[in-house]
Amino acid sequence: MVRYQNVVWDSARWDGFAFRDNDIVISTPPKSGTTWMQMICALLVFGTPELDTDMGELSPWLDLVMQPREAVVTALQAQRHRRFIKTHTPLTGLPFDPRVTYLCVGRDPRDIGISWGNHLANMDLKAVRQARDAVGLPAGDALLPAVPPAEKTSERDRFRYWMLDATPVAVSGSSLRFTLHHLATFWDARDASNVILVHFDDLKADLPGEMRRLAQRLDITVPESAWPSLERAATFEDMREHASRLVPDSGLVKRDKKRFFNRGVSGQWAEVLGDTDLREYSAQAAELAGPDLLDWVHHLPVTGCADSGCRMVTDPP
Repeated sequence: MVRYQNVVWDSARWDGFAFRDNDIVISTPPKSGTTWMQMICALLVFGTPELDTDMGELSPWLDLVMQPREAVVTALQAQRHRRFIKTHTPLTGLPFDPRVTYLCVGRDPRDIGISWGNHLANMDLKAVRQARDAVGLPAGDALLPAVPPAEKTSERDRFRYWMLDATPVAVSGSSLRFTLHHLATFWDARDASNVILVHFDDLKADLPGEMRRLAQRLDITVPESAWPSLERAATFEDMREHASRLVPDSGLVKRDKKRFFNRGVSGQWAEVLGDTDLREYSAQAAELAGPDLLDWVHHLPVTGCADSGCRMVTDPP
């Protein structure tokens, strides 16, 4: 496996992890709908919107370095429900077990770049270093790219830095390069029966339909009477109201938890980027990923895919 390590997570923490039958691994590039997919899985697994604890406990982030690995593994071992584990590690950095379902969410990278910039502006990086110190880790500055101060830059400036960032994917937290690499590791494995691709825009367009298709792929039966409350609890608006229970902390201090769910819209990049930015973006993306993957992440028809096939959940042939 490839080791992915940055100031926040380290994929080596997966080494030796004991999977169970029917475990779910939610692996997404940052800011592509991670918490949304965790919530959907929680609703499907428990069959109710009345969750009895915070999302970070229901769906631990195994490779987050701000928590002792032993404590996270012990908590996962104690869970008796079907486990759904969060990670931002690409598929090539994860143990691949046929008993496990690997779920990846894709989103238009232009929206991811805008959202990542807002995310950085809402993070307290000093607190990140303090959290590393609290668990006996060095400050990690060598693993932290020289990101320009979010509070002193515009949305466009932050996007351009993210777009042009050439940090190697093995040590990147988020960039266009890392995002497309992460998605490519799943795209290349999309025909595997235990790999599911989900698109953020399909969730936005038809949340009830996508939740039902996910339930089918995960072999989860939901009583018809339960669907209205589950679908309502998975909406962006409802999740934002419950941000205090859904937003991960664990040393990643947010100045405003509700801002973690900043807008949750598609196409926000059109308000920020000009023609020059978009031409450079297209050139960069074309160098980093193949045309079929780029069509999919930009929500365009993909050659050789049925109309609904490669969009929400890529079904094996």
